[in-house]
Amino acid sequence: MRVWPGKSYPLGANWDSEKKGVNFALYSENATGVELLLFDTLDAKEPKETVQIKEKTGFNWHTYLPDVLPCQLYAYRVNGPYEPEKGFRFNPAKALIDPYAKAITRTVQYDDALFGYRVGDPAADLSRDDRDSAPFISKCAVINPEYDWEDDKPPKIPWNETIIYEAHVKGLTKQHPEVPDNKKGTYLGLASQRVIQYLKDLGVTAVELLPVHEFVNERSLIEKGLSNYWGYNTIDFFAPDCRYSSTGIMGEQVVEFKDMVKALHQAGIEIILDVVYNHTGEGNHLGPTISFRGIDNTSYYRLVPENPRYYYDFTGTGNSLNMSNPYVLQLIMDSLRYWVQEMHVDGFRFDLASTLAREFFEVDRLSSFFDVIQQDPVISQVKLIAEPWDLGQGGYQIGNFPPLWAEWNGKYRDTVRRFWRSEQGQLIDLAYRLTGSSDLYRSGGRAPHASINFITAHDGFTLQDLVSYNVKHNEANKNDNQDGTGDNFSWNCGFEGFTSDPHIINLRDKQKRNFILTLFLSQGVPMLLGGDEIGRTKQGNNNSYCQDNEVNWYNWNLDDRKKSLLAFTRKVISFRKEHPTLRRRKFFQGRNLFGSQDKDITWLQPDGSEMKDQDWQRPRTNAIGVLLGGNTIGEVNDRGERIADDTLLIILNSHYEAIQFLLPNSGSHWEPVLHTYGRTLTPQEKTAPAGQKVKIEGRSMMVFRLI
Repeated sequence: MRVWPGKSYPLGANWDSEKKGVNFALYSENATGVELLLFDTLDAKEPKETVQIKEKTGFNWHTYLPDVLPCQLYAYRVNGPYEPEKGFRFNPAKALIDPYAKAITRTVQYDDALFGYRVGDPAADLSRDDRDSAPFISKCAVINPEYDWEDDKPPKIPWNETIIYEAHVKGLTKQHPEVPDNKKGTYLGLASQRVIQYLKDLGVTAVELLPVHEFVNERSLIEKGLSNYWGYNTIDFFAPDCRYSSTGIMGEQVVEFKDMVKALHQAGIEIILDVVYNHTGEGNHLGPTISFRGIDNTSYYRLVPENPRYYYDFTGTGNSLNMSNPYVLQLIMDSLRYWVQEMHVDGFRFDLASTLAREFFEVDRLSSFFDVIQQDPVISQVKLIAEPWDLGQGGYQIGNFPPLWAEWNGKYRDTVRRFWRSEQGQLIDLAYRLTGSSDLYRSGGRAPHASINFITAHDGFTLQDLVSYNVKHNEANKNDNQDGTGDNFSWNCGFEGFTSDPHIINLRDKQKRNFILTLFLSQGVPMLLGGDEIGRTKQGNNNSYCQDNEVNWYNWNLDDRKKSLLAFTRKVISFRKEHPTLRRRKFFQGRNLFGSQDKDITWLQPDGSEMKDQDWQRPRTNAIGVLLGGNTIGEVNDRGERIADDTLLIILNSHYEAIQFLLPNSGSHWEPVLHTYGRTLTPQEKTAPAGQKVKIEGRSMMVFRLI
């Protein structure tokens, strides 16, 4: 085979359509030698050819093979010292995945040979295993990057107009009756006409997908007959996972992913990827040697300085990437740019984002990672969402991310849950959460859209389970129900799980409507957990990461109650879109604007009087009214015109008993436009004269429009 020197950048395997060859480049600072392995079949136990890479520029090893074409399968072997006590874990017997591979052909097949040390040896990882791992490692595939995007353009939905739907590629469509069998649970399944129409009818503007980067299963799960379903165990930051491809795994998965993005964009729906750059799937010092560990362990991972045999673990997964290494930072930035420029995604949600800020031990808000993001002309222009915590000391950083970033607002989730659980003393926090959490974001120069509001997410109960279970039920995870954090709603409904009691069922349905209506009436960006709108249950499992089965797959057999909840959710989302006062770009001022006689927001007690400072501290208050002055929004559109809206009154009553609420004495009457009663209003309830009292049911919400 002809071998040319090639170029040191870009890294990875890059097809040159003009010269009809492939450039291979791999970063390893401490390696003493690198071999490129070329395979002719997926199941090949040994390479058909091995190329010694002799060229090295800086720390990048590179070569060019003029006779190699797309679909070529490959891996690497990297030579160097095996000295775990010093952090070095080179082992030339181990075939390794290219960190820049654009396609991976199959999942890793576990065998003791995948481990750099002799499994079961008393010396543990200090021993060295010289068995060849090539028969078991995933093979990388060279791809042809050419693709006809036609006239694809990013929807570029403004933040304040964004409505996020969190979903899993497989779970969303695996059991969908109108998705062809060969596309169920795949990228093309999500791109099918019926699924896209469902999303459009629901009213969401963005789908946030759980990880689609190629990931590996943990061996411990496989031994239990389980698998990693969520995908937070990445092994390659460029390759779309082959498990979600219906057309092939030799690069076809890349084309299929692009087809999905193009189809969603044509429907005006954005794609946000949940990305896991904080750790890899190689685990702790006893984990397998699949890629980074064998390429250059000391460069890629955060090692304990006084004992580099071990890893810092801020993620609970065994390791943390070394963000202080500029080459690791380059890897992540190259990955992000690739997904934006080549795959056309519209944004990212960063798992355990606080880990990315750890240059040393502390979380540094102005770390290199965030500085580079700020300066990057590509990444700085897409949606960036942080999960603002990790498991290390000082890792809870909600409200502390830079201005470009939005954040999952865990305080919103907790406060709204507590309020509807009828806990006392929640009104101050509730007011902040309903209005965009200015206490968290205003001082940093951010806007309400910095708050990603959610009630439930993939990690925890579904909405149905939240109102149905007092404790978690994770027995199916085969860990004695010890996994998963406390996630209970515990409103003492008297029953857990399934019940035929109509009273309990109605109470649960009402609480689901309360949560949904609260979410979409709040300032900030609402995120709906996919399936909550149809009453999806996981049977009380609040940590279903290892359940690739009906526990996680959506059940599309909708009875009348589920159809009713879906119709209610659609109506609420439509209402939000119709009223600009519910999706402001700036925080409320609490004062008169543009010469209006009314404030842009007023908080009311049930007797109709305005809330005063001492009223917020009343411990037994479980009801409040929010008056939004439609003509005093205080914002202008892109043409500089003032934005006007209806005047709305939102009343929330989390007490179990009904209350009487005095409507403001302005206008002629108030029209009830939304409520969570779950029944049709009586003729008397449809008439609400200004200055009159109205009855608000227990554990209910009502929204009125001033006529």
